[in-house]
This record gives sequence, C-alpha cells and structure tokens, in this order.
Amino acid sequence: MRVYRWTRGRLGGRLPGRRAGNILLLEHVGARSGVRRTSPLMYVPDGAAVAVAASKAGQPSHPGWFHNLMANPDTTIQLGARVHPVRARLADPAERDRLWPRFVAAVPDFAFFQEHAGSRTIPVVILEPR
Repeated sequence: MRVYRWTRGRLGGRLPGRRAGNILLLEHVGARSGVRRTSPLMYVPDGAAVAVAASKAGQPSHPGWFHNLMANPDTTIQLGARVHPVRARLADPAERDRLWPRFVAAVPDFAFFQEHAGSRTIPVVILEPR
C-alpha cells in the first residue's frame, strides 16, 4: 500500500499478469473496533462509480472490509493519484448480474472463487461518488 501511495498507483495499481485487473485502495473503519484500515481491491468501473467484489478468494465468509463498509458506508478510495469520497452500497441482484461477468472477464479467477464459495453468493459493492 505504501508503494501504491508513493508511486500514485503506478506500482501496485494492477494485478500482476492481468491487464484489466485494476487495483484501488479502500479505506474502511472497523465495525466493532473503530480502527481505520486500508485494503487493496480489484475493481471494475461502472459509470461514475466503481464496483468491488467481496470474494475473499472463495472462502465461506465475507471479508472483514465488507462488514466494515456495511456498518460505515461513507469512506474514501484512492484510484491512482486521486482520493475520492464515496458511499458504499450493496449491489441489487440485477446490478450484480450485470457486473459479475465484468469481474470474471477482467480476472477469470473470480469464476473459481464463486464456485469455491459454495452456497455463498459473492456480494458486489458499488462505491458511488459523494
């Protein structure tokens, strides 16, 4: 994360070996702890917003950042050199159906993650400008 910030996203701004695997830095506040954290996440653009998937590499539970965003949706993201204030919201089923193929097209591992997650549907979170 320090390298991403120091180079303004030139290093660490893409998943290695994945041209479409764009990375952002998500700030989030612990739902219980109140501790501020930063998570690097792959994203897909969606108009003025961006979407992130709470895949946790297909584990049976959602990642901590997902719970934190649902409890504290007003936050910031860093895209390259710029920091943007955003509000997080869970994508509705139609939005998820529209966005999920874009995650898989960008990084085919997402198909494996969903299969590996079993009955857990991997949520998609939309980060809208505020």
